[in-house]
Amino acid sequence: MKPRLQQKYFEEVRPALMAKRGYKNVHQVPRLEKIVVHMGVSSSLEKTAVEDAAKDLAMITGRRPVIDKSRKSVANFKLRKGQPIGCHVTLRREVMYEFLDRLIATALPRIRDFRGLSVRAFDGRGSYSLGLDDQTIFPEIDLDKIKRHQGMDVTIVTTAETDEEAVDLLRMLGMPFSEGK
Repeated sequence: MKPRLQQKYFEEVRPALMAKRGYKNVHQVPRLEKIVVHMGVSSSLEKTAVEDAAKDLAMITGRRPVIDKSRKSVANFKLRKGQPIGCHVTLRREVMYEFLDRLIATALPRIRDFRGLSVRAFDGRGSYSLGLDDQTIFPEIDLDKIKRHQGMDVTIVTTAETDEEAVDLLRMLGMPFSEGK
């Protein structure tokens, strides 16, 4: 069974985008390609900080994260080559739609004083990045078991060629963008 958001894309969003933008072929219609969720951890924290972040990320996404290591040493940041500095997960296909649905429906409304996402966070080629201050907005995280509050970055990569096409796609999927500039 396909995820709810994926069914919505095929049954409602894709035909609406074809009519609105005048695409002649279904393959021209923008679609979600992947979602990358990244947690960076300060190297000055204790050694278990990366493992704790990886556990939280695995609980949120349902996939085991890849541990990111530094590529070179930087003395000012007390960073050595090969030292773990974060973790990330790349989501595709059904898992990507499930995560986006949970992000839109349950996690974003739990943000305090949430007034919508900024439209200015697009990169010029149809990808959208947003930063979350706290991992506790996801209901999968048990508040009693977390040691430190950890932020994360979520990048939504689409096949849209322009930002306007990507805004239309994400808005039709239910992404809560703010109306003001």
